[in-house]
Amino acid sequence: MNETTAVKRPPQPDFSAITTGELIAYRAAENGWRASSAARALLGEPDPNAAIEWQDVALPGRVLPVRVYRPLPTGDGEAAARSDLPLVVHVHGGGFVGTAVQCDWTNSRLAARLPALVVSVEHRLLAPGTPLSAAADDGWDVLRHVLRHAAQWGIDPFRTAVFGESCGALISALTAIRARAAGLDLTAQVLVNPVVDVTGTMFDHPSIAEYAFSPTRALPLLRFLQQLAVPPGHDAGAVSPLYADDLSGLAPALVVVPTQDAVADHGRHYAERLREAGTSVRLSEYPGAKHAFLTLPGVDPQAEAAQAEILAFLRAALAK
Repeated sequence: MNETTAVKRPPQPDFSAITTGELIAYRAAENGWRASSAARALLGEPDPNAAIEWQDVALPGRVLPVRVYRPLPTGDGEAAARSDLPLVVHVHGGGFVGTAVQCDWTNSRLAARLPALVVSVEHRLLAPGTPLSAAADDGWDVLRHVLRHAAQWGIDPFRTAVFGESCGALISALTAIRARAAGLDLTAQVLVNPVVDVTGTMFDHPSIAEYAFSPTRALPLLRFLQQLAVPPGHDAGAVSPLYADDLSGLAPALVVVPTQDAVADHGRHYAERLREAGTSVRLSEYPGAKHAFLTLPGVDPQAEAAQAEILAFLRAALAK
């Protein structure tokens, strides 16, 4: 994929009436902007001590791009020779829009400062014919692929974390559940402003009503997300971590919740369910922060504090 320079961000469409063609055109323009140098003022500059590149990963029936962040060699060349870096598999937010590039600021810092190998999944975006289950499979399959080829990637497979934001946090939560079922011991999970419920109760949480149209028009976007995520004939419960039958024995979790967010109660209720199941969880709320604040260090000063908290949590969890 090529990063392009986009001067003007496209206007947000009417999600209640958008056609498939309009969706494809909108997200191409929006993702072009997110990958542009013009967006850096909002999205932040990458850490200069991390190398960033796109790689293609061969998965069953498809080839998927991932964005890879590696710590640059130190002055004595030590990092270049390392083959035991911890692994962080990241999934960006957006669901039907979004790209790993929008998370360069945080992911490059994690790579450089943990240090770690960070692999960000450019999953299939939700669209008619591409439900949430497909994106969830992408997150899970990338994790398994990298772990199966640990030596090739230069990672220690016994120090692995998953990390996601918004819809990406939903995918990461599902990945943690699938990992436990497969007997794969993840070290940690980080869920930032997570969406964890796409069932009929998705909009019943109090924060949805409170922040439905302010500070952003969240409700129409979330309704469109649900429509794409679980079309008729698909099991919404199967892709809603909040309603998983068993949340015990999962990787220790950090759940980051901005308080001025329509899905704030999703994160709060999921942390509560994890705690009730006996899974170690830390719920960290950022008063006044808005949805996707972690990707907007140029707008929200609390992004720095959240990034530092995530770094500290993962450093402790992934220590040898």
